[in-house]
Amino acid sequence: MNLDVQLDINKIVMSPNVAEMLDDSALTTIGSNVVQEFLLDKQSRSVWEKRVEEATKLALQVAETKSFPWPNASNIKFPLITIAALQFHSRAYPALIPSKTIIKVDTESDTQIDPTVAFRNKRIEKHMSYQVLDQDDQWESEMDKVLITVPIIGCAFKKTYWNFEEDHPISENILAKDFVVSYWTKNLKDCTRQTHVLYLSKNDVIARQRKGMWLDFAMEQPQVIQPDDLTLAQNKSQGVDAPTYDPATPYEFLEQHRWEDLDGDGFKEPYIVTVHKDTNKVVRIVANYFDESIKRNDQGEIINIKPESYFTKYSFIPSPDGGFYDIGFGILLGPLNESINTIINQLVDAGTMANTAGGFLSRGIKIRGGNYNFAPMEWKHVDSTGEDLAKGIYPLPVREPSQVLFTLLQTLVNYGERIVGATDIMVGQNVGQNTPAETSRTMAENGMKIFSGIFKRIHRSLREEFRKIYRLNQLYLPQEYSYPGGKVLHADYALVPNTLRPAADPDVVSDNQRIMQAQALREVAMSTPGFKVYEVMKRYLEAIKIPNIEEVLPNPQGPNAVPPPQNPKVQIEQMKAQEKQLAQSIRFKLGMAKLAQEAEVNRARIMKMEAEAVKAIEEAGGIKKGQEIAMLDAQIGAAKAHQEGILKSIELMMKATEMGDNNGIDGTGVSGMEGTPSN
Repeated sequence: MNLDVQLDINKIVMSPNVAEMLDDSALTTIGSNVVQEFLLDKQSRSVWEKRVEEATKLALQVAETKSFPWPNASNIKFPLITIAALQFHSRAYPALIPSKTIIKVDTESDTQIDPTVAFRNKRIEKHMSYQVLDQDDQWESEMDKVLITVPIIGCAFKKTYWNFEEDHPISENILAKDFVVSYWTKNLKDCTRQTHVLYLSKNDVIARQRKGMWLDFAMEQPQVIQPDDLTLAQNKSQGVDAPTYDPATPYEFLEQHRWEDLDGDGFKEPYIVTVHKDTNKVVRIVANYFDESIKRNDQGEIINIKPESYFTKYSFIPSPDGGFYDIGFGILLGPLNESINTIINQLVDAGTMANTAGGFLSRGIKIRGGNYNFAPMEWKHVDSTGEDLAKGIYPLPVREPSQVLFTLLQTLVNYGERIVGATDIMVGQNVGQNTPAETSRTMAENGMKIFSGIFKRIHRSLREEFRKIYRLNQLYLPQEYSYPGGKVLHADYALVPNTLRPAADPDVVSDNQRIMQAQALREVAMSTPGFKVYEVMKRYLEAIKIPNIEEVLPNPQGPNAVPPPQNPKVQIEQMKAQEKQLAQSIRFKLGMAKLAQEAEVNRARIMKMEAEAVKAIEEAGGIKKGQEIAMLDAQIGAAKAHQEGILKSIELMMKATEMGDNNGIDGTGVSGMEGTPSN
């Protein structure tokens, strides 16, 4: 059904809900088109859904009851797909999230001239890693789900959008059964119609209506959601079943990203239309583009519009026929896994028949009570002789389990392991005591070849998801945003994110590869000058998963930086200066000791002369004695003057020592101590 509306495109871009600008007739037409086209798209992939259903049952080991060749016969499911999925997940998960910094912005060569670009890149790395791992606390768990489902189904989807309530971007995993695309879709970039099935509670709907985001509509009790094949397989694997009536049943909405001509110029524009599936009621229409996304010709006519992208496809193995839905181990190995299951069950059933097979009884055997079942060490009484029993019992001609089937089973399992790379050495089993180490490494490397190609596809999809988060920061981040651990500017996201990528190395899948690479880099850096030693050592410690690296290896640009070592020549000169100062200090202390000793000797002389003077005065009796006394007085005066000089020198040296201590030297600047005059 065609629309006959002509809205102003400038008002469309600015409107929070274009549905408020349309009449009931237009809304009814749009709602009917959305639901009808969704059902067409879903019907077109019904065969794919059936394949995914079978693959899911095989991967999850869903137990099913068999009635052939007898009721409750063996129905073992060999875990070929399960092992393959776990092997891929165990390698991809730690490789994609190696540390707290999972986003990298490559620094181009021109940053050597303009270091501000390098600082900008570091701010983006730190901020976006914080957004993904800390703000969006579900991102890692959602990525965990992607990496366990994509090897089984073949593709997974993530929806990236800005959460205005929490004010940060969100990336959530969307099950393939809830994401339906047009039959003609080859890739998401050129997809003209893609539908995300939403299941919302009544409170979720009312909250959106009260915020003015959705139109009001009659909210009756939602209809019982009829499960499709994928939902039935999911319920069976989990052992649950939907009730016929439940007041908590969610409302089912279709969020369809589609193209409509709402301005009446003949060129369709991209919109996001949300419709209540049960009633075909349109609750919201919002433009999926901005004014700068529109490209016009010289006459002002629209010739192209670039829509915003919300969904990221994670691909496992591209479909060889070019189809949209990729191939996973569940579809690729499904027939092989079924053949393995059949052979195993035939062997088990044959063993059951060989161990418990019955036979035929003739009419001549007299057994009371009808049929008998025997337990170990049990004997039964019969009315027939042994000869009659031997003649009247004929066991079924059942053979032992076939060795040919067992050999065929081994062949199928071996080829299945070749496809998934789950050889003995890849699952941690010993390949043999006499196997050389180099041979083991080569086998492990060859076993990971298949994972390397798939891992690069996952790495490419993760890069697209990070660039969507970068785009959201361009649109909604404030001019200056502070968060625990740093600050980022809106201007930092002004450039095109061509150099943005995951920090994980797409060529390194295992921990052993990462450690060997880091060791090789460290050895080269230690023997060749010019490397950034801190970055080299940091990568090595990250490879061996050392926690709190800053505590053992401080960043030279950070607050805990260790001062760089001094030049050896400077150290030698400092040692020489210290040696010279030490020698001067020793000479200084010897001079102090010599002055102190001389002061003591001079004090004793003064005391002696004073005693002699007293004695001479007592014995004075003539001129001669008077002259002797005068001479003694003169000698005493000279000795005291000399004593005062010595004490003055000691005082000066003590002051010089105190000043030297205060100035960080040892006071050896006082010279001439060895030449101090003395009598």
